Amino acid sequence: MSDRITYVGHATTLLELGGVRLLTDPLLRTRFVHIPRHAAPPEASVADGVEAVLITHLHADHLDPPSLRWLGRDVRLVVPAGAAGTLRRRGFANLTELAPGDSTAIGPLEVTAIRAVHDARRYKLGRDLPALGYLIESPAARVYFAGDTDLFDEMAGLAGVDVALLPVAGWGARVGRGHLDPKRATEAARRIRPRIVIPIHWGTFLSRRMLRSHPEMLTEPPRKFARLLAERVPGVELRLLEPGESLELAPS
Repeated sequence: MSDRITYVGHATTLLELGGVRLLTDPLLRTRFVHIPRHAAPPEASVADGVEAVLITHLHADHLDPPSLRWLGRDVRLVVPAGAAGTLRRRGFANLTELAPGDSTAIGPLEVTAIRAVHDARRYKLGRDLPALGYLIESPAARVYFAGDTDLFDEMAGLAGVDVALLPVAGWGARVGRGHLDPKRATEAARRIRPRIVIPIHWGTFLSRRMLRSHPEMLTEPPRKFARLLAERVPGVELRLLEPGESLELAPS
């Protein structure tokens, strides 16, 4: 079986690496809170045979208990240090906590927690827990999933990964601190220099109000990112996947 990455939508990706199926930050519903999904619903098969889920932080669009229940309460969840209690209270028990720099094995894969620069509290007055990205290493490929983050100096330590999954948008016409927009995502790509970069966190969820006032926010951020990447980091290959599309990874 060849390695493959599917952009399910928003921050949800299906990573099929080394014969293992991983989901990142699964948000599989047609809406969450008041925000509707504009992309097609994910295929039911996305949930089949998932061996583990990587959760980057506790915000509602990255930690969605109803989506996790779709996968089953016994699915293994890899979460930021200090987050396990939140999930135990919701009936999940197969939990692995990681702090930045910690690693865990999932079959033949090594998954390492990477620092992220993002306010990761689930509620404004909640506990200050770390936000993470993840480096997933299979026998054939190294994949960096950024989650939500701003730029940080240690990104240079990820130089040369095979694939970087970088967010390029948020909920509004602009994204604030703690996020990557097309310009900052381009700088992240310059620091990391992956073989391939795939923009994520776009084209899936947007409020109806934002869709009326800024309809371009549903589709324009990755295209702006593509233009900036071609101008400033020409050696990096862009793969622009629509929600639901996949990329098969050729050996590096």
